[in-house]
Amino acid sequence: MADISRLLFWRHLRGTPTLWVRHQVKGQVKREGAGLAFWYRPLTAVLSEVPVDDRELPLLFHARSSDYSDLTVQATVTYRVSDPATAASRLDFSIDPHKGTARARPLDQIATLLAELAQQPALDLLARQPLAEALTAVAPVREAVSAALASDERLSDLGVHVVSARVVAIRPEPELERALQTPTREAVQVEADRATYARRAQAVEQERAIAENELQSKIELARREQQLVEQSGANARRTAELDAAAQLVRAQAAAEQERTMAEAKATSVRVIGLAEAEAEAARLAAYRDLPPEVLRSLALKEFAGQLPEIGQLTVTPDVVTSLLAKFNGNASS
Repeated sequence: MADISRLLFWRHLRGTPTLWVRHQVKGQVKREGAGLAFWYRPLTAVLSEVPVDDRELPLLFHARSSDYSDLTVQATVTYRVSDPATAASRLDFSIDPHKGTARARPLDQIATLLAELAQQPALDLLARQPLAEALTAVAPVREAVSAALASDERLSDLGVHVVSARVVAIRPEPELERALQTPTREAVQVEADRATYARRAQAVEQERAIAENELQSKIELARREQQLVEQSGANARRTAELDAAAQLVRAQAAAEQERTMAEAKATSVRVIGLAEAEAEAARLAAYRDLPPEVLRSLALKEFAGQLPEIGQLTVTPDVVTSLLAKFNGNASS
């Protein structure tokens, strides 16, 4: 809407670049165009204001397929007034010269016309298709709506140009939509269950592999323990054999040492015996030529050497008499 300011009996209108304005006085066009700004007298001026920017018109209408299923079509039509002069002459775009408010609602008329023109080809197309095909007929419906709006002469007569038509969605009733989604949901659930079972089977397989690995580890550990025990026994047996051999060697060495010592001792004893025998033989040979008195003296001397130590010696007359008698007897013989 243009801005209108007041100065006494005059009014000033200031438009926008997307607003086409026509100023008429007594049926004659004084000025028209987009982005105008001018002074006028409200008592004699007739003003028309036509927006020339692109406008979006959302559409939501119901259709029926060939198998009598209700459908909801959601679309959007983009349009603009390409010939504002023609539109201003065909529709009431006039505004109040005092306040600038619109006297009518021409854009609603254009929207109603566009909605009716867009619905008709969509309804005709969907009515010839079953539900399953109609739900996927977004592109054919869009093409049919675009073609119908582009070729309609009424829009050309009104100076309206359709920029584009878009079909956002074609949906059935909520209950029917849920019913149609059921197979897909079931298929997805089946795939999910299959994935779950596969994951569980994989987990079981992994657990089995882990158990087998643990068992193999235990078997290998037991085998190594057996090898360790066998090796320990062999080491102990080898140690015992080495100890026995060492003890045998030590025993043989000790026996050899004892034998050697015994032989040496026997040799020593034999040598000593021979020496003693030779000495005794020499002594006897020396004693053989001595007189008997000398031999008795030597015997007494030897005997005295074998007697224990005598601290005191008591000689009685009987002992002396007996000794003297033995001595005299020996001397006379």
